[in-house]
Amino acid sequence: MRPILIALAASASIAAMASSAMAAAPNVVVSIKPVHSLVAAIMKGVGEPQLIVDGAASPHIYSLKPSNARTLEKADMVFWVGPGLEAYLEKPLQALASKATVVELEDAEGLEKLLFREGGPFEAHDHGDHEGHDHEAEEAHEHKHDGEEHADDHKDGHDHDHGHDHAHGEYDMHLWLDPANAKAMARSIEAALIKADADNAATYQENARKLLTDIDALDAELAETVKPIKNKPFIVFHDAYQYFEHRYGVKTAGSITVSPETMPGADRVKQVQQKIRELGATCVFAEPQFEPKLVSVVMEGTDARSGTLDPEAATQTPGPDLYFEMMRGIAKSLKDCLS
Repeated sequence: MRPILIALAASASIAAMASSAMAAAPNVVVSIKPVHSLVAAIMKGVGEPQLIVDGAASPHIYSLKPSNARTLEKADMVFWVGPGLEAYLEKPLQALASKATVVELEDAEGLEKLLFREGGPFEAHDHGDHEGHDHEAEEAHEHKHDGEEHADDHKDGHDHDHGHDHAHGEYDMHLWLDPANAKAMARSIEAALIKADADNAATYQENARKLLTDIDALDAELAETVKPIKNKPFIVFHDAYQYFEHRYGVKTAGSITVSPETMPGADRVKQVQQKIRELGATCVFAEPQFEPKLVSVVMEGTDARSGTLDPEAATQTPGPDLYFEMMRGIAKSLKDCLS
């Protein structure tokens, strides 16, 4: 009986330790699915982060629900991209998550940021008080590494002052669509979790190491997938894919609308139709969250085919595998339609 009792006691002790680790894990809240996937992968075996923008909702047009407000009030940590993407979160973070460590991932060290594209097939963006800024000299693939400038912005774990050196609204915030940026974000997530929860540091480190390795493998896979359709122009619903293009050399000829908050008028639709004819764009891509009839209207009178791209994983189940499924889905949709 003694060996059995010892074994039972050991099992109980292990279970208690595991339970304690779970109980000690910080209460983590994440804004959108692609970022949630990275956080979930790094927290695997420790805890499960909660997601704000779930289902087929889009961060561009999201309204905070009462359940989201309660979740934020209980948060120990909040990960978001930043106000340039999730404007709906800026004030609630100050009002509801005032005791939480807020990590703004657009400030992650090592991120490559691309300026919004303007002119030609891309409409001008409204930069508010930055109307006088000359973007003509900063078009297309010009970019800026500025993660280091902001490495200390959140040293105290909580900084809601968005008066950073760069102007919010000037950069394209779909940062995760470049795997190199996803890696930079993952490293920032890992560091923040270790700082907040040192007891589980070893698990976070191991999970992050595996995640970075898996992202490298994904990067090579995606490059191979899209290789046959490089330089084949296509039209997208909104200009969300610049990072994917920049990484893999695929070519967006224009967007139906710059921002999903504002639907295009008749003149804009005519301009895009003309662009399809001029450039011979072979595909027009819809997005699951937005009005698909617009895509049909734009395609009228052209020989273009239609497809669907899902840059925010609206149709996918949240979890650590979502980022990989989303990125493979984008590459496959492009290849299938453009081949």
